[in-house]
Amino acid sequence: MVQVQHSFTKQENEGFGTLYLVPTPIGNLEDMTFRAVNTLKSVEMILAEDTRNTQKLLNHFEVATSQMSYHQHNSQARMPQILAMLKDGQDLAQVSDAGMPAISDPGFELAQAAIAEGIRVVPLPGANAALTGLVASGLDTDQFAFIGFLPRKKSEKKAFLDDLVNFPYTMMFYESPYRLVQTLEDCRDAFGPDRPAVVVRELTKKFEEFNRGSLDDLAVHFDQNGPIKGEICFYIAGNDAPVTEATMLQDALEEMSLKDQVDWWMGQKDLSTKDAIKQVAKQTGVNKRDVYAAYHEI
Repeated sequence: MVQVQHSFTKQENEGFGTLYLVPTPIGNLEDMTFRAVNTLKSVEMILAEDTRNTQKLLNHFEVATSQMSYHQHNSQARMPQILAMLKDGQDLAQVSDAGMPAISDPGFELAQAAIAEGIRVVPLPGANAALTGLVASGLDTDQFAFIGFLPRKKSEKKAFLDDLVNFPYTMMFYESPYRLVQTLEDCRDAFGPDRPAVVVRELTKKFEEFNRGSLDDLAVHFDQNGPIKGEICFYIAGNDAPVTEATMLQDALEEMSLKDQVDWWMGQKDLSTKDAIKQVAKQTGVNKRDVYAAYHEI
């Protein structure tokens, strides 16, 4: 059953508070929105991934609201306390160190738990590294997928990338600068050296740079120009000619004689001789009479 949740006021929600998901700048503090600043000033508590990092942001915008640490290592322990505060009518704001909360950062579990308890969850629009880099990457933006961080174990990473080889849309990744070269080499091995890709470093900051080329170009460039510093997003073009079961079958059939193709359709698809000949004629563009003659060796 689809759950439909309409907008409502704090009073209509039985006196519960509201959980605000507040994005913060990914580098340039001028990307903070007026609404985000006002929200952080108005809530009773800010849930921060790292209170030390967030305090610098709060000091810059003269926000005096108290903080509580909330990150992947204490999220389950903090959850009951946070939900109790919200049920008590307190408005809370969740922030990550940079960008949109819950995107490759803690947060989704809290939003999920709040929704389950009937607590209002309000997202604010704002900075997100993956989308910011995508729109200037030069790769297709009509359809895309956010992949995030790849598995660290080599075998798991290889299996993960192998599953993406035929993915037809632009893929968006995050990576540590210390693992970037190895990851680019792994992607080159999986997708091929010529697949177009873009590595974006230090988005919105002073040394922002876009590196565009093939996976081989980028792997060689960063290997020769290390060590690499800064926050990294990278993008890989989708496969515009994916190898599917249908194309593999077609390629295999094209290697067969017309007679063998007719036999294949009869044996594998249980077609009559007449229907198999029609199918081969349709697939190959050869006249049915010629397929008939080839099959009967006339």
